[in-house]
Amino acid sequence: MTSPHRVVVLAIPPVIGYDLTIPPQVLGEAVDHDRQPLYDVQVVSVDDRPVAASKGYAIAPSAPVTALATAQTVIVPGTQIAGPRREGTLPDDLRAALATVPPDARWVSICTGAFVLAAAGILDGHRATTHWKYADDLRRLHPSVALDEDVLFTDDGRVLTSAGLSAGIDLCLHLVRSDHGTAVANAVARHMVVPPWRDGGQAQFIERHVPRSGDETTSDVRAWAQAHLHHPLDVATLARQASMSVRTFTRRFREETGQSPGAWVTQQRIRHAQHLLEATDLPVDQVATRAGMGTAASLRQHLRASVGVSPSAYRRTFRGA
Repeated sequence: MTSPHRVVVLAIPPVIGYDLTIPPQVLGEAVDHDRQPLYDVQVVSVDDRPVAASKGYAIAPSAPVTALATAQTVIVPGTQIAGPRREGTLPDDLRAALATVPPDARWVSICTGAFVLAAAGILDGHRATTHWKYADDLRRLHPSVALDEDVLFTDDGRVLTSAGLSAGIDLCLHLVRSDHGTAVANAVARHMVVPPWRDGGQAQFIERHVPRSGDETTSDVRAWAQAHLHHPLDVATLARQASMSVRTFTRRFREETGQSPGAWVTQQRIRHAQHLLEATDLPVDQVATRAGMGTAASLRQHLRASVGVSPSAYRRTFRGA
């Protein structure tokens, strides 16, 4: 039996408690077909003592800081620590702890945890994000980081970052999906009662967080579209289904999702194609048809642009996983 992937969450006071609880909760729910855990998640602090949270309580570590030396993935949740946040520097003890991490480990930050990775030089030359409210500070302190504050999370190979708070859930689900496939990630999302996927490129700030009531929202049309992905779904068709003008529908759709209708439909089709590639033996051209991509060539183009591989390569990777 394969050993669970070793994940160490480094809590740095004052830690953002919400951020800290995300990795153990999300990754801890990921199991294989025999209900065996796929991740071994431990929480550590630099001095092995309980860590003060930013909202008046403390969190006890579950393992000593020496666990960092065997970590395969290290996750740094949001923190209000002064040195990294205000000066771009690391305290000596924190720098020494980070230096024990194996060179091939994967680095992940949630929210302002990006300031710690940036101060350690880990984000230099990498695309990264953080909470939109603090993006200007990160850009000022670390101009060598390719910062994009307009996305929920970034995946730059072995360096991954997320925006604030709940975007950490999206990033951890992305880790599960990348490591073990859509079916496992969807099972985790169902247990947590959260959407199984919000694309990393979705905007952090959506103008209307609470949808309008009744027939003024586009949620019913989105549900209808997901059930009809194999049909033509241009903006006029969606607007007609919503009983709105194209202009009104497009504006409200973007307010509620942060995306244009066309971009959202393409995203749903790619996800459905990924599911079919993982869960069925359908030929690629039939997968393309059922996902509304039209042709195998179109599916190859969209999948390569989205995840960087061909449909056959994607199937081999995730069916194997």
